[in-house]
Amino acid sequence: MTRYGRQVLVLLGAAALAGCGADSGTGGGRACTDIGTPVGIAVDVREPLASTVDSAAIEVCWRDSCHTPELTLRPSQGVVSSTCAGEVCGAQAAPTGELHGFATVPELPMALVRVTLTLTGEGGTTVLTDSAEVEPAMRYPNGPDCPGGGPQAAVVAQEDGVRPR
Repeated sequence: MTRYGRQVLVLLGAAALAGCGADSGTGGGRACTDIGTPVGIAVDVREPLASTVDSAAIEVCWRDSCHTPELTLRPSQGVVSSTCAGEVCGAQAAPTGELHGFATVPELPMALVRVTLTLTGEGGTTVLTDSAEVEPAMRYPNGPDCPGGGPQAAVVAQEDGVRPR
């Protein structure tokens, strides 16, 4: 074998070895962390409906199975002002009057599911019960070059009903 042939073999071997570890969960040389993704359904309740809601219940169904995970609604916040001085920026958040929550559904498939949301107001009176079909999608907390963290979907509740977000 010539000197040139040996150099080619050494370079090919080095390239093969470099390729062996390049994508073992690292996204082609990019670091992929073990950060997780909550698996489930996000819920937003818009105004003016949100001002009448004290609590919520959710049911998520697919195939022959239904799940009723816990759902706690909290006040939503949004940016009301932001400033920048040179390379340093800041933002001020304030309540929006809307509500949001997340229902953890560990078994959630990446297939069509029916989400039924029941919102109750003062004294336990039902202010809205409605359903929407949504298709959960895989989320990639480290970006699309890393493994997925789990599926999520989202719905929005307004006075006229529940719809996918």
